[in-house]
Amino acid sequence: MLKAIQVLSSSSSSRLFGCRWKPLATSGPAISLSANPLSHHSTTAHRSSEPVRVYSTGSDPKMEAAPSPPSPSPTALSAASSRKINFCQWCGGATKHEVPDGEEKTRAICTLCGKIAYQNPKMVVGCLIEHDNKILLCKRNIQPSFGLWTLPAGYLEVGESAMEGAMRETWEEAQAEVEVLCPFAQLDIPLIGQTYIIFLAKLKKPHFSPGPESSDCQLFSLEDIPFDSLSFSSMVVTLKLYLEDVKSGRLKFHYGTINKRPGTSPSDSHAYTLDNHMQS
Repeated sequence: MLKAIQVLSSSSSSRLFGCRWKPLATSGPAISLSANPLSHHSTTAHRSSEPVRVYSTGSDPKMEAAPSPPSPSPTALSAASSRKINFCQWCGGATKHEVPDGEEKTRAICTLCGKIAYQNPKMVVGCLIEHDNKILLCKRNIQPSFGLWTLPAGYLEVGESAMEGAMRETWEEAQAEVEVLCPFAQLDIPLIGQTYIIFLAKLKKPHFSPGPESSDCQLFSLEDIPFDSLSFSSMVVTLKLYLEDVKSGRLKFHYGTINKRPGTSPSDSHAYTLDNHMQS
């Protein structure tokens, strides 16, 4: 791991200052998402008379570690999500997968205590940092996408705001203190239950170095951004939107839904469509 702290010129570009918001009536067509149902085993055990509704986030710790290519049925996505839970996290009992009374989606229901496990999307937060007309990227030192480049980003922790989480992740991955200027993008990835919030930021001090999860940190000029070596589709989309804004002369806030193209590899960061793109 690179240990030396890189010292940069203290001057920074003013491009990110004065972010202005002007609503635009642009939107894409509605979309339908799905995933192949995962196999599961039926169980026989005593059940309580009434299910108990309890909410929890998904358990997969990997960013954009997507499942196999999707099938066309939206119902399959619900079934696939619930079938990942085979045992109750509260009492350890086996679960069954049914549609609870009054609901429309298949859930994992404990056959012993009757609690229902609701899986909620995870939020990933990060910073797009510009300094002297360059962008700060980190080379991942962990899986998935080991050795590929990314914006400093990671999962939001309980008890912190999205902005606080983005600043923390930037420190952890790039040892950089930043000032957040404004939100830049929200990108939803329903297939894997993730939402990305990316903020525009600037360095408080012209210093950075790799954290434990990074093997390298570098500033890339806009024309040298390594698009063929980016870690995730979310990073490709974010940086392409940024370059488009720079060329237009005005930074915008972007919302969109990232969908993997059917039949493509989950690890192919360029095999996606950006749907429902809106900007303001």
